[in-house]
Amino acid sequence: MRSVKSLLAAGAATLISSMAFAADMPIAAPPPMYAPPAPPADFGGWYLRGDIGMTNQSAKRIDSAIAYPTTTEGVGFDSSPLFDLGVGYRFNNWFRTDVIGQYRGKANLHGANNVSYAANDFGSNNYSGSKSEWVVMANAYVDLGTWWCITPFIGAGVGGSYNKLSGFRDDGTRITAGALSNSVTYFGDNGKWNFAWAAHAGLAYKVNPGFTVELAYSYMNLGDAAPGNYRFYDYSQSGPSTIKVKDITSHDIKLGVRWDLNSPPAYMPPPLVTKG
Repeated sequence: MRSVKSLLAAGAATLISSMAFAADMPIAAPPPMYAPPAPPADFGGWYLRGDIGMTNQSAKRIDSAIAYPTTTEGVGFDSSPLFDLGVGYRFNNWFRTDVIGQYRGKANLHGANNVSYAANDFGSNNYSGSKSEWVVMANAYVDLGTWWCITPFIGAGVGGSYNKLSGFRDDGTRITAGALSNSVTYFGDNGKWNFAWAAHAGLAYKVNPGFTVELAYSYMNLGDAAPGNYRFYDYSQSGPSTIKVKDITSHDIKLGVRWDLNSPPAYMPPPLVTKG
């Protein structure tokens, strides 16, 4: 009987000892929950851009070497398409810059200079031809905040414009003491570089983190243009031209896109793995 009691006492002591040891062991912490990385701050990075649009151009006057009183009438250009490509850099969430190369297609020119030679002696030089430009410009923009994914912006740019006149001609009419005379003068094609500047305003819509669409307006000041050497229709006279188309400006409407080269990939959660 005593041996049975001894066995029971020894078993109880062993059980109590095991429970005490288990109570002293630390409880393992559960595995940590996966947390996605914080999105990067929305600033900084290179982008590419491209635009298409239409021009609405005009000129202040047409100058020539005529030493008589003249008045310029109806100088202007037809609309023409424009295309540009560029690369830019966004410094923060409100300031960015870019450099573009732009081609402005041929626009027909029209205008006239009325000339008063003397009493009962007057005439008109009717000009025609076409003009095109290559523009290189550095621009800076300020984004004015974002509402419903739409960001209004303003900007300005400076650069150079290569203005080319093609097919320029002067159809002249003169009335002297009631007698009418006509002449035609042809001019060679010619281009020249000018200082150019621009002011911009528009709306940008961010389609996704890496792609933005713009609708913009630009006022462009492109400088002057001049034709090449002249010759009379009957080859009786020729020489360097003295004509200049002065102060060419344009109101442009453009539709553009921007591709962000540094946009982060969209967050993808880790795949769910189950063990069978």
